[in-house]
Amino acid sequence: MEKIDVLLPYYGDVEFMKIATASVLAQSYDHWRLLVLDDAYADDEPARWFAGQTDPRITYLRNSENLGASGNFRKALSMAQAPLTVMMGADDVMLPGYLQRVAEILDAYPQVAVAQPRVQVIDEYGYPILPLTDRIKRFISPKPAPEVVIGGEDMAASLLHGGWHYFPSLAWRTAEMQRYGFRPGYDVVQDLALLLDIAAGGGSMVLFDDTVFQYRRHSRSDSSVRAGDGRRFEEERRFFCAEAERFRTLGWQRAARAAHLHWTSRLHALSLLLRTARSADWGAAGLLWRHVVR
Repeated sequence: MEKIDVLLPYYGDVEFMKIATASVLAQSYDHWRLLVLDDAYADDEPARWFAGQTDPRITYLRNSENLGASGNFRKALSMAQAPLTVMMGADDVMLPGYLQRVAEILDAYPQVAVAQPRVQVIDEYGYPILPLTDRIKRFISPKPAPEVVIGGEDMAASLLHGGWHYFPSLAWRTAEMQRYGFRPGYDVVQDLALLLDIAAGGGSMVLFDDTVFQYRRHSRSDSSVRAGDGRRFEEERRFFCAEAERFRTLGWQRAARAAHLHWTSRLHALSLLLRTARSADWGAAGLLWRHVVR
């Protein structure tokens, strides 16, 4: 059995998906399996393209019906078999040493559930960028020097102040990931929810200072679309209210306060509100304003 399962739930840009797949094939580390789950994408080009791939470590499956992002993530996770799992974005890029480094780090820290490398943010053309969102993430995240472990309430409170993690770049211990799974009812915050479940269960994560992954930001991504029309923040508000109550019950007051404030989420909504107001999209503006003030 391979050591790392790379799960690639797919729905979206075909060319980005091909680039993501090519980056897995280019890894210096050989002990991986790539499982692509096509969520009934309207174009049959992915099926044709994968039919031409000869590497036996690649498996391409197409869902008979669209499950949605969260449903496809849960299906993909249920199929993971290797000791380690990466849930890669279909528009992101692994740099050649990524799998090697996450395997080494998780071997070096057997007590942690998940590893986060340093990430380079790129635009739709592959050029490095550092928008405000990512400058804030960099500012508030724990500083690896060259590695740092964070867990329990420290991990929960830090993530709730601002989700500084990059979900597609995370490498997880499969048993821990499957133990908690993705919560039904969430499409945008399911990764943060999983990390908080691990923290609440006494788990931890390690951050390390190697830039081995490229995270792509572009206007066509699902999270960008949901943020622009306000749906992302409806979900986030519901989530943060539930997490504040959970951590109050646990006696984790710092985490509960961070969930109640969710200040970086409010700032994100405010920045989008200013742009939305100029376009006179008053329905979306109303959703964003409620998230800022409530």
